[in-house]
Amino acid sequence: MLIVKEEHKIFDSNILKLIAIIAMTLDHITWQVFSGYSTNTFAIILHIIGRITCPIMCFFIAEGFHYTHDIKKYTRRLFIFALISHIPYILCSNNYVDYRSFIPFYYGSIFNQTSVIWSLFIGLLMLRISYSNRIKTIWKYVLILLLCVVSFPSDWSCIASLVVLAFGTNRGNFKKQMLLMIFYVALYALVYFFFLDKVYGLIQMGVILSIPLLMLYNGKRGRNPKVNKFMKWFFYIYYPLHLLIIGLIVHL
Repeated sequence: MLIVKEEHKIFDSNILKLIAIIAMTLDHITWQVFSGYSTNTFAIILHIIGRITCPIMCFFIAEGFHYTHDIKKYTRRLFIFALISHIPYILCSNNYVDYRSFIPFYYGSIFNQTSVIWSLFIGLLMLRISYSNRIKTIWKYVLILLLCVVSFPSDWSCIASLVVLAFGTNRGNFKKQMLLMIFYVALYALVYFFFLDKVYGLIQMGVILSIPLLMLYNGKRGRNPKVNKFMKWFFYIYYPLHLLIIGLIVHL
């Protein structure tokens, strides 16, 4: 894998998060404008761009695990974030509920599948278990497997959780991080390809577009402390808010 010199790593976490937000918004709007597994070329391109988002989100959950001063507070915040995001996600995704899905609880109302934030939260729990000194190795595997089941009824199912785990446990080894991400997403893509839709199975592999972006990450938050503090909370607010707005527009 290409090695980037430190002076060429031009993206801080704020820039990467903004890129992820833009790609995510385009993707979610596209799902509303071109419902279902559309074969429209423009829709497919936008969905491919949207695949950039999940790896970046997973990456910064893992980074947050290593940088946080209070892991319990960080975990609690992400859990609350997942709960808050549930209703906006249901509202936004309900109009294509009739399309095929292999995720349980896809059909229903409030007990529908939930957002990717739940999968990210589970990924954080997996990291905590993996680094715990109080849990025996065999029980770590058992607990992580159980958490895969718990994370399954969410967007990106257990794949996002496993990618968070891969990123966090292989921090400093970029090549291994990316190879594991590709492996896990390939499993997700194969399920899509053989059981749902072949084109959209291939679209999932658009996650590779995130690799050159993450390769340019300089390990910094940003230069301005005020901007850093704003960006810390911006995504927490933006994610459920943009889903709520899209959902309300569609329904009203």
